[in-house]
Amino acid sequence: MVEIPTAERLAAAAREIIAAEGAAAVSMRRVAEAAGVTAMAIYRHYENREVLLRAVADAAGRELGAAWKDPAPDGEWLDRFDALLDRFLDFALGQPHLYRFLMTDGWPRARLYPDGFREPGSPPFTALVRLIEEGMREGVLRDDDPLEAALTVSTQTQGMVLHYLAGRMGAAEPEFRALCRRTSRRIFNGLRP
Repeated sequence: MVEIPTAERLAAAAREIIAAEGAAAVSMRRVAEAAGVTAMAIYRHYENREVLLRAVADAAGRELGAAWKDPAPDGEWLDRFDALLDRFLDFALGQPHLYRFLMTDGWPRARLYPDGFREPGSPPFTALVRLIEEGMREGVLRDDDPLEAALTVSTQTQGMVLHYLAGRMGAAEPEFRALCRRTSRRIFNGLRP
């Protein structure tokens, strides 16, 4: 049996707490207990809570970036966007606490736009930027700033997700997903050549 390094066990325990209850529930003592180490041992691996949270965010971002890379690689551009949107909504609606932590919670050392969103700063956002760049190269979208175009699309969808998670959208999940798709198309209509 392969022994998982303590730092990885600690980060995994913190991620589980975030996924179940949100980042506010993460304390160094609680993470240490969940990982089976002493409260003082955690500090050998993570200087403080913020460093631990950054490690969780970095690992989760890399994982999402890898999962969201090359959505529907053989499809038309809009099909590839729809596949990426579906993956994003699967994550946001399926893991709302982890979604809030990664995408909307304010905490020290969180990535800041624009530099923290440039590759490789935010792997999930990079997938959308690359797709928009492809759309511009293929002539599906007019030439524009890909980073700002991706920000426009992503923040619109994120805002809708936050309303949905707060119970402020009067639609079941399938209808909500269709609404996200329609509103994204309205933005893309403004970006067409």
